[in-house]
Amino acid sequence: MCLILLAYDAHPLYRLILAANRDEFLSRPAAPATFWDDYPRILAGRDLKEGGAWLGVTRSGRIAAITNYRAPRSELQDAPSRGGLVSGFLAGSMPAEDYLAFLSREGAGYNGFNLIFGDMRHLCWFSNRGGEPKYLQPGIHGLSNHLLDTPWPKVSQGRDAVERLVASGKNVAAETLFAILADRTIAPDNLLPDTGVGIELERLLSPGFISAPTYGTRSSTVILIDREERVTFIERGFNDLPEKPKSSEWSFRISEES
Repeated sequence: MCLILLAYDAHPLYRLILAANRDEFLSRPAAPATFWDDYPRILAGRDLKEGGAWLGVTRSGRIAAITNYRAPRSELQDAPSRGGLVSGFLAGSMPAEDYLAFLSREGAGYNGFNLIFGDMRHLCWFSNRGGEPKYLQPGIHGLSNHLLDTPWPKVSQGRDAVERLVASGKNVAAETLFAILADRTIAPDNLLPDTGVGIELERLLSPGFISAPTYGTRSSTVILIDREERVTFIERGFNDLPEKPKSSEWSFRISEES
């Protein structure tokens, strides 16, 4: 994922509201979200190159989502796939606090990442590129390719939009969240970060929804978990046809027996 917006325990009707875009090279093979044959309780898309995931939930209420930390000068050669951190948490039974300890021990061996993970009791954020690991407090959070709540233009704009939505206290329409994710506004140069990729690429990567010949937003996902622990998961896949998305939707109730 390259943009994650979430309202955690901040809405009277929803325990979690999450909207996310996955940005990736168009040539990298991936399977759309579904329940996995080898782990039937996991609902997630799948990276067909390395076998991991970028965002997923389980029938028992575990959730994980990852973004890369953009720092090309510090890339490691032959590092393990970061998507394995998502699938590893979803497929396992390790409590979030123990997984946080695992990441603290092993995270340095991966290229830069941010991982949001947990269950309906609490969510955690961890980055192997700085910042103190934390349990998320109730509120609105945004994450792109830097640390949690770093005010890059698309993060700030997305958080503001979700905050307005939450302030209404009403049922949240998935279409409203997809509209937030679809923003293609290029940020002005004076607001762009300097991550070492050059100004032209910073411009291209600045919108919430990225569209370029070889790289862009491959999918948008909305997850709603209400106060009665009903999950709604909607994915729109784009690949190289952003004007013709393929949509899929699942609904289920969290069960500890799943």
